[in-house]
Amino acid sequence: MSAFGSVSSLGLQRIWDGVHVRVVHGERITLGVIELDANSVVPEHSHEHEQLGICLAGSVVFRVGDEARELGPGETWSIPGNVPHDVRVGPDGAVVLDVFAPTRDDWRDAPRAAGRDPRWP
Repeated sequence: MSAFGSVSSLGLQRIWDGVHVRVVHGERITLGVIELDANSVVPEHSHEHEQLGICLAGSVVFRVGDEARELGPGETWSIPGNVPHDVRVGPDGAVVLDVFAPTRDDWRDAPRAAGRDPRWP
């Protein structure tokens, strides 16, 4: 297995309605390129994983705990484990990059989605 790859070679998986991910799993961290459909919603949830992210394209309104902010390309977030958060996607959709520690093993079994070209880069 090579140490290198490309987003276009990663399979697409469905996480929620309108929310799909292309994943790279390491031994201790998971990287996800998440493609969010226009006006979709990531419902409130929490998980044990620490989560760091950056908006690559489009816009989202991200709520972490009691703080909410509209974010666009180049803006970041940091979510400690077990803190509730949710996302509302803007009218043009969005692509974000999230990194999780420890690994998101629950995503290993996420349903596969029909192939399509990546929305980023």
